[in-house]
Amino acid sequence: MPTTSPTPSTPATSLALSPAEPLRHQVLAALAQHRIATTSQLRRMLRPDGTRQLLSRVLNKLRSDGFVNYTVLPDASRSRTNAWYLTQEGSRLTRDLPVLRGRPPYPITSTTAASLKTPHTLAAVRAHLAFAEDARRLGHEHGPWDWTPEVSHSIGEGERLVADALMYYTVAEGEHRRKLRAFVEVDRSTMSGERLAVKLIEYARLFQHEAQPVGRRKPAGTGPAWLRWYPVFPRVLFVLTGAARTRLENRMSDLQAMVAHHPLVAALAGEVRLGAAVLEDLEQHGPAQSVWVPLTGGKPRPWTEL
Repeated sequence: MPTTSPTPSTPATSLALSPAEPLRHQVLAALAQHRIATTSQLRRMLRPDGTRQLLSRVLNKLRSDGFVNYTVLPDASRSRTNAWYLTQEGSRLTRDLPVLRGRPPYPITSTTAASLKTPHTLAAVRAHLAFAEDARRLGHEHGPWDWTPEVSHSIGEGERLVADALMYYTVAEGEHRRKLRAFVEVDRSTMSGERLAVKLIEYARLFQHEAQPVGRRKPAGTGPAWLRWYPVFPRVLFVLTGAARTRLENRMSDLQAMVAHHPLVAALAGEVRLGAAVLEDLEQHGPAQSVWVPLTGGKPRPWTEL
């Protein structure tokens, strides 16, 4: 594998993802996967034992080559924080990477477009890093490519559910390995608690939705459509931030009320693990601690024990 700078004619499949491969290739793949990330987030994601200067050198070289650009985040402390994203050329270069195959392109063509998407996207990356750092500490498996943003599924009647992220996580306890999946919704308190809770109805519809073959009678016993992608329906985790603690707790109560009072959501809750936590708690204590409120009620617990 050459270590020279990629050119526009470089096959995207040559961009390796192994930690042994050039960091610049990993940075391009990470930005393709996660859309936008700060220098610090990329360091924690790809080189947790490395220095900020190392990532800065790589990013600045990629920018001079025309593959990445950045938007400057507003900061009350007046310190400069850059949020990086792929240019159209960078997006083209990475679109055929194996870890990204089958996903729609997501080019960001201007600093203005990046700035509109940045707050929510960076909050999602913060959530991912909380799980990744917890996994590293515990000896579990959850890396940069185990968090897929904006996963979309049909829920019937021409409508689609778009999850903020789909997480893959492997709990390793001695010789026992337990593979877990979760849909993750990151809420920055920009909508009402009631609108947030309605998202649970969409998940309930996905849980019950059966695909209808076009122009043909539905085969008997095909089961729900989600079985095409998941052996078990993923957990649904709400990660809340952007407001005072009391308001965040009220939003959790709104989610619990939806579980209690909506028949479809109640049926979902009978089969699927549902929980909510505060993003800052995940960052301070770790997702494996008892920081998750079960939406069916009960004391806080780790997300793996909802």
